Amino acid sequence: MRVVLLGPPGAGKGTQAQIIAGQLGVPAISTGDIFRANVSGKTELGQQAKSYMDAGDLVPDEITVAMVKDRLAEDDAKGGFLLDGFPRTIAQGEQLRGSLEDLGQHLDCVLELVVDEEELVRRLSGRRMLVDGEWVQRDDDKPETVRHRLEVYREQTAPLSGFYQSEGLLAQIDAIGSIEEVTGRAMAALERSRQSNDS
Repeated sequence: MRVVLLGPPGAGKGTQAQIIAGQLGVPAISTGDIFRANVSGKTELGQQAKSYMDAGDLVPDEITVAMVKDRLAEDDAKGGFLLDGFPRTIAQGEQLRGSLEDLGQHLDCVLELVVDEEELVRRLSGRRMLVDGEWVQRDDDKPETVRHRLEVYREQTAPLSGFYQSEGLLAQIDAIGSIEEVTGRAMAALERSRQSNDS
């Protein structure tokens, strides 16, 4: 199956991506991993991306999309994949569709992890990391920063929900509960999607 995983910061995307991809037997592909691989491998796209990242700028869509397309063309992704962290905007969603068409593929399902905003703020601002033997809060997990990150998500990424709903690909999953419960809901939604695609 070819799946996109959507959800705001703190929804548990990274955790669920690994588990769901494992159960589907497909690679979990995150844009962070793709960027790191291209930058450390000093690919042409990686060097272009690094020049933007070093300047503190967002990497332009065409570079990101080209990297994702290269990754989706690799052998391990031919039988399916789970994309985590991409697309982030409707423009990227449209470019992804074009890239997949070029590869003779299409998306099967878009899973959106849904969590109430107060719960997200609680989860993220409750995270701590160990520094020199002390538990400290990361700067980007302070409540005001978390709210800003959620606002950016609402403006840029949340509209993808409607975009994929109009294409009949969206399945929304309640992401409150244990990791196993959320995975169970996600797998059930993927099974329903598979059945409707087959019929």
